[in-house]
Parts: sequence; C-alpha cells; structure tokens
Amino acid sequence: MSDRTDQLAERLFAATISALELCSIYLGVELGLYRVLSRDGALTPAELSARAGIAPRYAVEWLEQQAVAGLLSVDQQDGDRRYRLGPEHARVLADADDPAHVAPFAHLLAGIGGVLPQVAAAYRSGEGVPYAAYGPAFRYGQGHINRPAFTHQLPTAWLGAMPDVVSRLESASRARIADVGCGQGWSVQSVARAFPRAWVDGIDADAASIEDARRHAAAAGLDGRVRFVHGEAARVADEGPYDLVFFLEALHDMAQPVEALQAARAALAPDGVVLVVDERVAEQFTAPGTEVERMMYGWSVTHCLPSQLTDPGSAATGTVLRPGTLHLWAKEAGFTRSVELPVHDDFFRLYRLER
Repeated sequence: MSDRTDQLAERLFAATISALELCSIYLGVELGLYRVLSRDGALTPAELSARAGIAPRYAVEWLEQQAVAGLLSVDQQDGDRRYRLGPEHARVLADADDPAHVAPFAHLLAGIGGVLPQVAAAYRSGEGVPYAAYGPAFRYGQGHINRPAFTHQLPTAWLGAMPDVVSRLESASRARIADVGCGQGWSVQSVARAFPRAWVDGIDADAASIEDARRHAAAAGLDGRVRFVHGEAARVADEGPYDLVFFLEALHDMAQPVEALQAARAALAPDGVVLVVDERVAEQFTAPGTEVERMMYGWSVTHCLPSQLTDPGSAATGTVLRPGTLHLWAKEAGFTRSVELPVHDDFFRLYRLER
C-alpha cells in the first residue's frame, strides 16, 4: 500500500478507537458512574455496582475499559483493584460547569448514531430529519456542551466586549433580554444571574428543550425572573422591546435566518443591539481544513443540514456559517452595522448588529 493509503487506514483505525471510547463515556455519564467516582473516590467494581445501581459484571468490564483507555487510574490494594477518577479528568468528565467539560460530545454522538439510517434516507430523498428525531441524548449533549461557555464566558468576556450594553443592563431598572434559540436555557440562567435587575426571555422552537429549560430554571430558583416561550424565531418580534437580543450558536440552524434577524431587529428597543455568536470557521473554504473546520462539517453532514431541510423553504446553511454570509444576512435584514467583536475564542465568532 502507498503511504497515503496507510495513513488513511491508520487514521480510521484511531477514529474507531476514539468513537468507541466516546460511547463508553456516554455510558459513564448517562449511568452516573463518573459522578459516583468523583464523589466517593477510588472504588472496587462491587462498590461501584452497589452505589451506581448497575450490574456487577458490567461494572467490572466498564472500569477495566476506562482504565485501559487511560480515563481512570487503577490501584492494587489487598488483591482488589480500585479505580479512581482523578481531579483533572473529573473536570472533563463529571463537572458540568467546568470550562474543560467536553464529555457531552459523547451524547451528541449517541444522538446522531440513533438516526443515521434516517439521515441516509434523507440524502436519497432530499428531505430532512426532524430535530426531535435525534432524541434526548442529542438534546442533552447540545445543551451541556455549551453550558460551560454560556456560564462563564457569556456574562464576562463576551458581553464585556460591548461595555455600553453592559452599562445599560446594569443601570436600567428593568432591562429586557431575549435569547432566540435558547435550547435548555443555560445562557438565560447565566445572564439572569449576572444582571439581577434584568428580565430574560428564552425562545425556542423545540418543545422538549423549552420544558428542560423551565425545569432547570425552577431548580435554580430563577423561574420568577426568567420566562421560556415555545415558538419559532420570528416570535421574538411579538415579545419585545428588548435591550439585547442574542443568538448563541443557533442562527446557522434556523431555516429562515434572515427572517429571524428581521424579527430580532423589530424587537429591539431604541439603541438595543443584537449579539450573534456562531461557529469560528474559516473565512473561505479550504481543503484540507483545520480540526475545527473538520468538526463543524462533521456536525453539518450528520445533523445540522438534515434537521434544517425539514422546512421546504430552508436556507439550508448547514453548520458552516462564514463571516461574509453573516454580514450579508445582517444587511438583508435591515441592520445598518454589523461588526465582529474582538473576542478570542477557539470555537466561536461574535458579531454585534445595530439597527
């Protein structure tokens, strides 16, 4: 075989290992195994079985696999193996608010895996696959993969790039904020905490996500100051006026993105602004691409584009929303100014849109 053939074969072999390990991480999160290990320290298989409520034989195999994969450490004590989740790995696998928490990638993979036959059928028919078909695993993964950034970066570095907006939100007696495409509502919670005098609405077209968001907000004690509305993006125009409207990693998924931006513009109070946070893809198509570009196209071919094509009038953007396209959409929606904010982030670009 040629060197290029060998390299690709080795790449797919490594990808298979990684995909299988992501599936095992899904089991660890879904069954609460990492949570128990993080809470209770080093455990034997029998202890994990009893405390997490899983069958003993499965506990043995899962712990051995996790140790072989280097995710858990293992000690021999009096003839027993004890398995430990170290604090560095707990940040990645168990702590949902930690900036290093990327375990939800496993739930995203599980959601896509469950509908791949439907995706293949959609490729043949030209139709789409509804977002709801990807199920609770994908919904959990999408909500929780963004939760750390929405919790930590949104109220600080991201909004901090617009100091005039922050000043307005802090000084107004009742500032109003809308999150269009709010998903499970982690961003709504974050902003409500950061600006205690503001009232925050979350709007999303997925009913299950809205129910998740309401439940999470109630558990956090915020259900009196936040509100979640089930509806398409255009609904925001009926709920304003708002001092700030944002689209957080959601605009590229909307079937009518220009119409969504038009609705957001119509919903703004005087001097209100729109913040769009979307993927940090390359400014132009190049191949081969960076790892970020590869990941975004991976989501696009398996989820974003199929879910968008359920609407016959969809813009069919996919995941890859390049800066030039965003600025064109903003102009078509009637905004007089759209600028990229000077915020460094490995995965996201930030845009400020003004009436």
